[in-house]
Order: sequence, then C-alpha cells, then structure tokens
Amino acid sequence: MFLEQILNGNAFESKEIECKQFLNRDDIEGWIKTIAGFANADGGTMYIGVDDKTNKLIGFERKQADSERNYFNNQVNEHLSPRPPYKIDFISYKIREKELFIIAVKVEKSPVRPVIVKFRNVPSIYMRREGFTNGATYEEIIEMSISSQNKSFDTLMSDQRYIRDNFSKLFRFHDEHSKGKKLTDKALTSLGFFDENGILANGAVMFSDDYKDNKTEVQCSAFSGFNKGSERIVTVNKFTGCLTDTIEYMQDFITQRMNHTMVKKASSRINIDAYPARALFEGLINAVAHRDYFLDGTQIQVDMFRDRLEISSPGSFFQSTKIEKTYDLSSIMSKRRNELICGILVSCNVMEAAGTGFDKIVEDYSKADEKHRPYIYSTSDHFTLVLPDLTYDGGVEAEPTENLVYVPVPNGSKYDEKILSFCYNNAKATAEITEYLGVSDSSYFRSKILGNLVKNDYLAISGEGRTKYYKTNHKNVGLG
Repeated sequence: MFLEQILNGNAFESKEIECKQFLNRDDIEGWIKTIAGFANADGGTMYIGVDDKTNKLIGFERKQADSERNYFNNQVNEHLSPRPPYKIDFISYKIREKELFIIAVKVEKSPVRPVIVKFRNVPSIYMRREGFTNGATYEEIIEMSISSQNKSFDTLMSDQRYIRDNFSKLFRFHDEHSKGKKLTDKALTSLGFFDENGILANGAVMFSDDYKDNKTEVQCSAFSGFNKGSERIVTVNKFTGCLTDTIEYMQDFITQRMNHTMVKKASSRINIDAYPARALFEGLINAVAHRDYFLDGTQIQVDMFRDRLEISSPGSFFQSTKIEKTYDLSSIMSKRRNELICGILVSCNVMEAAGTGFDKIVEDYSKADEKHRPYIYSTSDHFTLVLPDLTYDGGVEAEPTENLVYVPVPNGSKYDEKILSFCYNNAKATAEITEYLGVSDSSYFRSKILGNLVKNDYLAISGEGRTKYYKTNHKNVGLG
C-alpha cells in the first residue's frame, strides 16, 4: 500500500510534504532540520513510516508508533528553539487484517522565527523549499526576524544621510504625475523617508539618483512565440537603477515593442494598443510596490509573448495564501509589503491609497471578449499578472487544452492527462509543468512520470539536461 491511497491525493515530496521510514537515531539533525524548515517556511507535514523513494507504507505497530512519537517530542524539545507549533496524528491502515500506523506530524508556520536547530552546540537555521530542506540564506534569516516584528525591508534604517539634491529623479517623477503639487521635506519626513537625524530608510535609498544595487533589478524579454521554449528570443535586457528609472525603463521596453492595430468604423477609426496604457502602468507599479526586497538575487521579470504580457515580481502576495489562477482581479486584497515605497508612490499619484489598481486593469479590459481577460496568480516565491495582447485575435494561446482523446498510457500516472493538456499547444519546461501541477521538480517525477510519457511517444522532447522542453505528440493524442 502507498501513501497516495490513504491520503486520496498528491503525496509527492514537495514544499509541504516529507516522508521518512523512521526517525534515524544516528542522524537526528538529518530529519529534525525538516521540522525547523517547515516552521520557518509555510508549514508542512512529515509522514513517518513511509519509504521516501517509493511512498510505500512501512508502518509501525501501535507500541512502536507510540515510542516513535515520544522520541520525536523529546528531540524537538531538546534541539529546536523556539519550539514550533505542531500536531501529531496516527493514521491507521490494515495489511492482511493486521493494523499498522504511520505518523503524521503537521507543522505550522512558527509565529516567532527563525526556529533554530541547536545540535552539538552549533546553531543552524534551515528553510524548506520545493522538496528539499537547506540552510536559510542571509536574506531569508533577516526576513524571518523582521516579519516576526512586523517590519518591512523598506522601513528599516540605512546608514546614508538625506541630501535633497540626490533625489532629483524622484522630484521630477512626482511633478510629472502629481498635477502640480510639490513634494516637500516635511511630507517625506511624515512618510518615514528619513528620521529626525536625517538618516534615510532603506526604501528611500532606492529612490536616490545614483542607486545601482540589484535590489531594483529587472529583466525584460521578448519572445517570438507563445512561451519561453519559442524558437527565437527577440531580446533580453537587464536594468538596475533607482525605482523611478526602473518603472520608466519597463514601460519604455514594452511600449516600444508592443503591437498596434486599427478598427475602421463607418466614419471613423479606433486605434488599439496591445496593452491599454493605464492597465500596463498599473501592472508595473504593482510589481514595484509589492516586490519582496528581502530576496537578493531575484528580479522583476517582464516577458512579452506573441499573445500576452507577463509581469512577475519576487515574493508571493504579502500575508496572503497562494492564489490560483483567477480572473476576478477586483476580489484580490493585496496587503502592502512595503509601506514606505507604497507611500511614496501614492504621494506621486501613481498608486491608489485604497489599493484599487487592479480595478483599473479590469476596467480597461472590460470591453474585451472572454479570450482577452487579464488574470493573476501567485506561488510561494512570486506573483504574476498576465495582460492579454488585444491585437492578437486568438486570445491567450498558452492555455491547457481540454477534451483530449488518446489510448491510456501504459504504466501511466494520474498526472498524465493534465500534462498532455498543458503541453498540447506549446512546449513546456519541466519547471513550468511541476509548477502547474503543484508538485516538486524531482528526479522521480522526471524519470517516472515525464520519462514514461516520452518512452511511450505521448510526449516529444527537445533540449538537454534541465533545459528540456516537452510537447504533446499529436499523432497519439488528439482533440475530442
């Protein structure tokens, strides 16, 4: 019997799931770090008594299970600080009328982070990621500590002093958008731009004229096709500068490359841009305003495809759960991650104080058909706004295809139909497939799931290593 059979759902090791045959007494740190990683991330469940390679149930008799639970509690009390919130459940099943148990340890996100592993007098901090637990990065440790205090990166104080002449670009940006109002030092002080000693906040530094750190990095790309596996990448540009320059750079990149068309009427004509100007600007402002600036080595990603524009920003929605793909943008309550940056953008009249920017996007697309509706989704590490190209009649092409017709895959899995649907129109990278399915990008998934579809000619493959792309073989899979 396998874990999937008693859970009735996905049991791949992922950010939220880990399996252990037993609690290794000779390598306590090897498993207890996973509990700390869950508590430092978004929580998760460790199943004890399950083979971690096959998900086959090993199980314990009742007395063994009780002993394993007691051992677990003792080691957590000894080696983790603070003690993370968790609950232990016994899940029973029968093999030939014999009752066995696996242990489910459900760990919650700790309200006080980081949770530290203290082993042999050496403190360590771990973070749970997709299917793995590794040492937390410097930025993640800072973010955990600050979030426990309800502080944001942009409001922390820097070591730089305010000099008004160093912010000419901010004042010019403000003048262009604020309908004649002036941005005074008094207003900046009230926003927390600098303190009574003239020391700038981190967010203020990112508005300075000569700012060049990678906290503001963006990458803008244009593709000839419908996805990143397209035959030709038209251009890839990176830019780092102050926040106002970043906004203007992204806007210029898109407007210089986007399509335009015209609709003739009886006595007039209507000019149509690929992306309505206000919707585009709101999308870019949203990406800058809600980016997670604790995450170094990341960037805002602007990707132009034949049928759509994708604007992705590092960090999931602040203090929010993951959001599946949704067209109902008006219902999304995006809480502010960066109070100072948002305050400046509101002062510049480019952001709504009430957080109604998504409403403007919906309004700009209100006359478009169902195929051209903007949508948004978020994962654990980024959120993405998708604006359909109004000059492309087909709408967003990179969508899963339904009503597939094919002979069942030999030794197939429950993911086969979703994969074949997702890859039917366009080649997809493994990372795109696993993100769509919500499973970890593991060697098991590549070899047993994707490999089986390739072996049986349901998927065609191109590329090498981790740059492989998969596309549904239309000879064996058709549409109903």
